[in-house]
Amino acid sequence: MSRILISGGTVVAATGSFPADVAIDGERIVSLFEPGSTLLGHFNADRVIDATGKLVVPGGVDVHTHMEMPSAGTVSADTFETGTLAAAWGGTTTIVDFAGQARGSGLRQAWEAEMAKAEGRCVIDFGLHMIVSDVNDSSLAEMDGMVQEGVTSFKLFMAYPGVLYSDDGQILRAMQKAAQCAATIMMHAENGIAIDVLVSQALQRNERDPKYHASSRPSILEGEATHRAIVLAQVAGAPLYIVHLSAAEALAEVVAARDAGALVHAETCPQYLFLSAGSLDQPGFEGAKFVCSPPLRGSSHHEDLWRGLAGGDLSVVATDHCPFCFKGQKEVGRGDFSRIPNGLPGVEHRMELIYQGVVEGRISQERWVELTSTAPARLFGMYPAKGVIQPGADADLVVFDPTTVHTVSAASHHMAVDYSCYEGLDLTGRVETVLSRGRVLVERGAFVGALGGGRYLKRAAPPAHL
Repeated sequence: MSRILISGGTVVAATGSFPADVAIDGERIVSLFEPGSTLLGHFNADRVIDATGKLVVPGGVDVHTHMEMPSAGTVSADTFETGTLAAAWGGTTTIVDFAGQARGSGLRQAWEAEMAKAEGRCVIDFGLHMIVSDVNDSSLAEMDGMVQEGVTSFKLFMAYPGVLYSDDGQILRAMQKAAQCAATIMMHAENGIAIDVLVSQALQRNERDPKYHASSRPSILEGEATHRAIVLAQVAGAPLYIVHLSAAEALAEVVAARDAGALVHAETCPQYLFLSAGSLDQPGFEGAKFVCSPPLRGSSHHEDLWRGLAGGDLSVVATDHCPFCFKGQKEVGRGDFSRIPNGLPGVEHRMELIYQGVVEGRISQERWVELTSTAPARLFGMYPAKGVIQPGADADLVVFDPTTVHTVSAASHHMAVDYSCYEGLDLTGRVETVLSRGRVLVERGAFVGALGGGRYLKRAAPPAHL
């Protein structure tokens, strides 16, 4: 294994920024040196990466992706190979994807099926959450075994009746079991029963265009479901993580719960910070490109979410990367918005998009690192191997140029999808060099790594106080 020195950069951690040279031996960081330190003479590097004028940050940790996920009669466009390759291009060196239990089958069966898809194909390291869609005595009993395999988080749905939905009693039982086995419950918090009524009524009124996807899933129903999930978690004594929070009403519930001392965390996603519901009302069927759940909200929600990120009420930015091509996949929903596959591409651009918050003065560069790397690693049992630059940590590192301006486009991205949600958006700051466990993957506009080098992460339970 090679010895690499990243020299001349500014290390950015969640706790502060400082000039330092980072020494890597094999897969791990072995030391941080003050620039010009005489101790550098004792580290015989095989290679030096010049980071002068650049930021050196821990590799991004995206804890919400959906590679090769079956949905609406199709499968998300990115494979574990193409999706993790795109993630690497964007400075993300760890993902946590989902194994989905099919109704009538077991959790281990789902985990083994997902491992068969991912092992040997991921470019970067990966973990798995478990989607529990059939809460019963058998699946609850299996949760202990999943924790032993490093699956320490279980996702439930208050949406999608008849497919993924769990009722309040099932949710409570799963939360009680999670509390017993030191696992986290992740919740898709939308009132699916009420939404199904609104969708049916919209179709009866012949409201079939993509824009009606948003109006049939009002933000108040996300707020209601978030409140209900928090109450059930408090009854069960279980830690709760709200996924893809999109609405001010839902954020208000999280803020109130956290202020009262509840063990609740929430993530938001770049689409809820940069895109709005108006994108669904484009000419023709173009709005289908922006259909996801929860839906894009009015732009008034953006400011609330940015304040939540800056103030600590929102803990993580993940992507909910679930790409479907416009041609041949999204098009299935022509004439019926309820049939449009739900999901947006985004795994490649998360780090650079959220850096715009630094550029605009919304968050500090330290908070940027915390939201995109350190906090997700901590909350999902991967810290301190991931999410931090310190001796002993995995050498997952990004050299980031904070000044380069570039334009997002489907013509240049690496995701296996035929459009970009952010087409034409100019971004300041760009990922330049990416290392995963000491392997250089991306360097100055080229992929120089090897495919299939990512490893499965057996995640621990997060510390109880988080």
